[in-house]
Amino acid sequence: MDRRVLFASLILLAGGATGVGVALFAFVGVDGGAVDAEIVWETEPVPGDDGSGAVVAETAGDSVVVQSTTAGGERVVRATAVGGDVAWRTPVSAIAAGDLAGEGGGAGADDGGSETADGDPAGISGLVSATVGGDPVVAFTTDAGELVALDARDGSARFAVDLRGPSGLRPSVGDLDGDGDAEVAAAATDGTVLAVDAAGDPVFETDLGVTVDRRPLIADFEANGGTGTGDPRGVAVATVGESETTVRLLDADGDARWTETPAVTPLTWTAVDTPDGPALALGGTNGNLQTIDLADGSGRFEVGLQDLPVTVGDASPGRIYVGGAGSVWAVDLRDGEVAWKQQYGGETRVNAPRVAAVTETDERGPVAVNRAGDVLALNANGEAVAQGDAGDAVVYAGPLFADATGDGSDEVLVVTADGRVLALDD
Repeated sequence: MDRRVLFASLILLAGGATGVGVALFAFVGVDGGAVDAEIVWETEPVPGDDGSGAVVAETAGDSVVVQSTTAGGERVVRATAVGGDVAWRTPVSAIAAGDLAGEGGGAGADDGGSETADGDPAGISGLVSATVGGDPVVAFTTDAGELVALDARDGSARFAVDLRGPSGLRPSVGDLDGDGDAEVAAAATDGTVLAVDAAGDPVFETDLGVTVDRRPLIADFEANGGTGTGDPRGVAVATVGESETTVRLLDADGDARWTETPAVTPLTWTAVDTPDGPALALGGTNGNLQTIDLADGSGRFEVGLQDLPVTVGDASPGRIYVGGAGSVWAVDLRDGEVAWKQQYGGETRVNAPRVAAVTETDERGPVAVNRAGDVLALNANGEAVAQGDAGDAVVYAGPLFADATGDGSDEVLVVTADGRVLALDD
């Protein structure tokens, strides 16, 4: 029997938690019908972070993979062009000293002296790539408490802004006030939330007076082509205390529109557009997925997926894709029903699934990479269309996508824990 059409009616129970959905879904197996993807190029390992903070930035039609690395005892942000050549390097200490502010010095030497107390190079957050002020930028925060935006074309600093507290939380980019221009929002771990415009000038600054331990999220659906009303806009901020988790939505002035306590403690979260309007999707440490209405913070649905933490990934119209131990789920964003569950890689943890078109059919679907580097591309029905692996590797990041072969279509990029970048093509 073709395992891709092997449907088993399974009841997904929620462990007795109040308000947790019960879903009837289809299990979809992996069989030999999937195309085997091969590694077409890869870079050498580089020291630095674990690969989970890397992003792809588009610069005048070309793609670069931007990642945090170290060299000569210094934290360096590095861009690698398709094929493996280094496009630019920017030392973080030079930005902190103001040497690169507004200048094209991104190809500076990898030296400097920014260190932590134990002698390691000072850390930075995961990166985010976006268009700000009409230009491609890469933004991040430093552990010491700066929000930095680099020009993705040459690594020169657009701005560096003091967050007035330690950070290392990935920032967020979106049209916060609906004027058609993107803003950048960042948070310090001690509770300061700051939003700035394309020049780095403050839009608002708010001190919540509580510890912030999740990245802020700008809710901006109209500008991103969503199907909802695009309202409300705001910055969602989560705080995880000893007794409870709190989620706030701050408006364009930094004032709290609402404050609520979700049913789950989020390991990961994302903002999504749904058939019923914008929402937050929270991947719980207890294995449950919950959605929260962005209009007022009220809970919509909660569904139990497994007894281990789950990671929310990308959404496609009406669905969100979630990774867990050995599984990928497609969950309906209206009612929380699990449309299908795909298992692969045994019990190895699956990183956040992403959505892209990576086959000749140009059909968009989820692509997943697990911690062992096993790659699985699926169609909208959860059927495997391509599979491959990154070799002997540990991978903590979801897949990235870029045209790595010059054929006009995207390939899957994997960034490993030792800093290698691999491109897989089917």
